[in-house]
Amino acid sequence: MPIHVIEKSTSDERGTLLDFLEAQRGAIRRSVLGLTEEQVRRKPSASELSLGGLLKHVADAELTWLRLAQGRPEDTDRTPESWGESFLLLEGESVAGQLALWEKTAAETEEFIRSVPSLEDTFALPEAPWFPPSSRVSMRWVLLHLIEEIARHAGHADVIRESLDGRTAFGLVDEERGTGA
Repeated sequence: MPIHVIEKSTSDERGTLLDFLEAQRGAIRRSVLGLTEEQVRRKPSASELSLGGLLKHVADAELTWLRLAQGRPEDTDRTPESWGESFLLLEGESVAGQLALWEKTAAETEEFIRSVPSLEDTFALPEAPWFPPSSRVSMRWVLLHLIEEIARHAGHADVIRESLDGRTAFGLVDEERGTGA
């Protein structure tokens, strides 16, 4: 991992988990650093994934899990048939728009997690074939799941970015910090 998360306080579990989540978000954001809209739509490997599609997917996934944890309805009307669109930048969608949506979602996630009485508070998972019936998960679980989900896709993004222009995560960290080329 090119960014190491250091605990600010060993007694602030929420803060540490939120910092790990932010580190993974940063990896995805850096993957599109300096690329054109055309470049972020390219699929340079055997995979159908593009950097723009990954960006949209992780922003959408975080918002979906946030709404579940809040007990609020989802913001998108995704169906099994349209689920694949969560991995594609559609006409009228842009990297800037997805980054702005994700920034807003990230701030809302942090505000919500800091406001819940306990990370042990739970919420119901929706009825779906991939969840056991009547399942509940904790706020801690949802944070860990988001870290896992975004980290998985950050790895995909590293490979895609390197395939596009040879840039690696370490170089992009330096560029973001203003210490690299």
